[in-house]
Amino acid sequence: MHRYVWAALVLLTVSAGVIVLNDDGDPQDVRGQIMTRMRSTLEQADPATHQHAGHTAAAGRSEIVCGVRVYGYEPAEAAVFADVRTVYGFHMCGVAEPLVPWDVAVKLAGPLILDLSTDPAGIQVVEATADIRFVDRLQQMFPARYAELALTEALSETEMTDLRGRYDTAAGL
Repeated sequence: MHRYVWAALVLLTVSAGVIVLNDDGDPQDVRGQIMTRMRSTLEQADPATHQHAGHTAAAGRSEIVCGVRVYGYEPAEAAVFADVRTVYGFHMCGVAEPLVPWDVAVKLAGPLILDLSTDPAGIQVVEATADIRFVDRLQQMFPARYAELALTEALSETEMTDLRGRYDTAAGL
């Protein structure tokens, strides 16, 4: 019997050590938490807060479904999610209306900045203006290392597949 107690104690100690190591700043965990927060913030926001000019959703929409990609965050050395203040990334959201297929759904997409220092989190989308080209506006808003990624990378294939599946479910397809 004592042998089982010791084995359980050893397993509990090892498990606690693993939890402490992960809470200390596993970069994959921080990035995963950022993706989850980014996605949930966008999906809970009214489409107008995505700040996309000219895009509106029909009344009675069932939900917004988003895919996200994190290019980086500030402070870049943040070891835990609670220390992250600003996120630079990409989003593609579909407004899932009943029985409306993805190909004709209203979509909101592009590079964005998520301000986690405010409650609720602020959403700032990169858009061209009458006076400023998209690329110039992106370079004004994003640090250079993230702007380069934003010009070449959108959603990963895995994230896009997940987005389409969640959209179909939300639209009842």
